[in-house]
Parts: sequence; C-alpha cells; structure tokens
Amino acid sequence: MKPTIEYIEKKFGEFNHLIFDDRLPLLPIQLSNAKTFLGMLVYKKRRTLFGKLELYDFRLRISIRLDLPENEVEDTIIHEMIHYYIHFNGIKDTSAHGKVFRQMMNDINLRFGRNITITHKSTPEQKQQLAGTRKRWHVVAVVKFHDGRSGIKVLPRIRQRIIAYRNGVLMSREIKSVDFYITNDPYFNTFPNSSALKVHILDASEYEPHLQRQLSEKVLSINN
Repeated sequence: MKPTIEYIEKKFGEFNHLIFDDRLPLLPIQLSNAKTFLGMLVYKKRRTLFGKLELYDFRLRISIRLDLPENEVEDTIIHEMIHYYIHFNGIKDTSAHGKVFRQMMNDINLRFGRNITITHKSTPEQKQQLAGTRKRWHVVAVVKFHDGRSGIKVLPRIRQRIIAYRNGVLMSREIKSVDFYITNDPYFNTFPNSSALKVHILDASEYEPHLQRQLSEKVLSINN
C-alpha cells in the first residue's frame, strides 16, 4: 500500500493512544517520493536565551515511492514516533538509535507484536521498485580484499575521481585489487553514487552477473 496523509494521521492517533499514552501532539505529515528512506522525523534547532539547545517544528515525512505491506508502513510510522517521543521530551540518548531508542523499540515489539527495526531495510524486490528499470551508465569499482571478501562502489563518471578512488583505496593494506567496469545494468541504480572511500561488501555472485565492459588501464590513464 501507499499511505495517504489521512491514513498516516489516523495511525498516528491510534499508536499515540495505544503505545505513547496520548503524549505526542499531532505533527504535520508530509508525503515524499524519496528513495533513500521510508520514514524520517525532521525538525529545526535553536538556542534558548540561556544557551540550551531546543528542538522545534517537528514534521513526519513518509516515502510513498514503494508499495509496502500495511504492517511495514505501520512499523515505519511507529519507528519515527519513537524518535519523536525522545526528542519532544528532551530525553538524552547515546546516539540516533542508542540505548533509549533500542529499549523503547524492543519493549514495543514485545508488548504489541511489532517488528520495528533500527534501520528500514529494503528487500531485493523493494530495491528493484526503487531503482526502476531505466538504464543509466555507471562506473563500478570492484574491490577485493586479501581475506577473500569483495565488494563494489559506484563512482561518478569522472576520470580524476575514479583515479583518486583507486589510489585512496589501495593505500589500505587490506585491499588486494581494484578493477573498474562500465555498465548500464539497473541493478546498480540502488547504490549511492559518490567518490567516498567506501566499499559495499557483497558476495561476488550478487554483482558479477550485472557487470559489463571493463575499463582499461589506458582509458583511466593510471600508472602503478
């Protein structure tokens, strides 16, 4: 299902009464077409006259890009309501999903039979929904480690950035090799495109069928 604002407001009221003892004021609901999140609590920050940090202007954003089962939509709403409860009441936590969040989440899952998780993980089918079938050209780095692990990184199609990524990654003694491919397989649409020195660890059987033409050292103008 793809929830409406009316549906989310209704569920917010139900869960506020059932789980949060009606302690949360209704906040503006915004629908989003984002592919990077299912739900997100947003707010502004300001300093009070006495220098205390204050959070205000809370809003709840729910992505409708995916057609999800209703229980997953509900769990997403509750997940963000936990964030709202913590921030609205000025409760200090160890991190965004720290001890307080985890304790509340586990308690709600146990008491109400929910399946709320720390991260909103997408299934392969959901990722395919997000990516669509439109073909876009990607440069994909295949990184192999000495311990047998491997992974990929989708990079901008800019030679200088590709070279900088290769040189940066190979500075690590853990890395055995880095190879580059150019492909328009939609499989890679789901991965972030940036020059950050990161590797998405995957089994080679997951990504190798989607690779196409390997870029040559000559094309990249890379010297060892």
